[in-house]
Amino acid sequence: MSNRVCIKKGLLTLMGVKFVGIMEHPTRFSMCVRSKTTSAQYVASRFRDPTFEKLMDNYKNLLKVISIQDLILANPRNPSVSIDFLSKLSQKLHLNRGPIAFLRKFPHIFHIYYDHSKLKPFCKLTDAALGVTRQEAVAINASLPVVVERLVRILSMSASRMVPLRAVFKVWKELGLPDDFEDSVISANSGVFQLCDGHEQNTHLLKLVDSVSSNGIRAAVEDWRVVECCKEDCSVDRMEMQFSFKQGYPPGMRLSKNFKAKVKEWQRLPYVGPYEVPGEKKKSKAGMMAMEKRAVSIVHEFLSLTVEKMVEVEKISQFRKWFGIDLNIRDLFLDHPGIFYLSTKGKRHTVFLREAYERGCLVEPNPVYDARRRLLDLVVLGRRGLPAVNSKLQDSSSCNEDRQEENQQRHDLSPS
Repeated sequence: MSNRVCIKKGLLTLMGVKFVGIMEHPTRFSMCVRSKTTSAQYVASRFRDPTFEKLMDNYKNLLKVISIQDLILANPRNPSVSIDFLSKLSQKLHLNRGPIAFLRKFPHIFHIYYDHSKLKPFCKLTDAALGVTRQEAVAINASLPVVVERLVRILSMSASRMVPLRAVFKVWKELGLPDDFEDSVISANSGVFQLCDGHEQNTHLLKLVDSVSSNGIRAAVEDWRVVECCKEDCSVDRMEMQFSFKQGYPPGMRLSKNFKAKVKEWQRLPYVGPYEVPGEKKKSKAGMMAMEKRAVSIVHEFLSLTVEKMVEVEKISQFRKWFGIDLNIRDLFLDHPGIFYLSTKGKRHTVFLREAYERGCLVEPNPVYDARRRLLDLVVLGRRGLPAVNSKLQDSSSCNEDRQEENQQRHDLSPS
């Protein structure tokens, strides 16, 4: 079989060997060794899940909306931002057609108006968008005890019981941390967390206080195993379930018997859990397999701790060394498509915990997720839902704003 064929549809690493699944026939999946594929080819050849791809299509715009929203809310006295300022940041914000065109697409979130005193157009949030930000802030403040537990769990997965503070800054929103988490979470819980200087200049490490015990912490996958074993219709052998992870594949992804056998064999492999102290790393085949399975358990647990059960690969990679993961994390997600799903939408690689989602929504939502989902709903709504008269007025206003942007020397522009 040619190498060109082997890189068409890449999937799984099993038993310490890289394999690639290729769809030779719509109903048959075969396996071959992935020996000469580049990382980019491996990503491009993955099986696409239309549900997650559709969700990420909306998230692309949501991330841009959040970036502009943060700029607006950065000025609490007058929460607004000038269109001129957004124009200067267009490239950084990925507003390819400029801020005016982007803001017009989401009238349920942004309101453009003309400030006569400053002789320039500005943008502010609508009442609906402000309501969502307040709902999220209330939910975050109410979940502070849960946030403390999340940080304890993340630090407990590190053999040194510490991680760089800059890595936590990368994922503060994903973990549901408040804006001032250094004060409201870390400093306010000095009996749990400690900040110390790192080896590099201006680098701080977040550490668990020695008196804090990690004993008794159970991983999310272990809770799932208990629930599965207690089901009356459970047909899985209890010993087989001991080291298993929940697997799920998108419709249309049909696997061969050989593929299923490899997955079943991998499921039975023993490993050290994310909160257990790992032993000495062995370079044997069994040692490499155990190391890979522990890496899967760590990133599975990390995703379980996030608010939306998703995170950018670049962000989670900041923890790789501290968690003792010696594997390429992105390839790890691709190697286990039944557990994770990797999307490349929006020029970023985002990984989802597959079992946490059903039809594009969280199976077990939380208050912070509910608030963010409301904002996503406003993004998806776009220009729909506006009265016809208001739409015409807004179109007329938009034309005036275009003229203002193109001819800033003319001050006779009527307000929006």
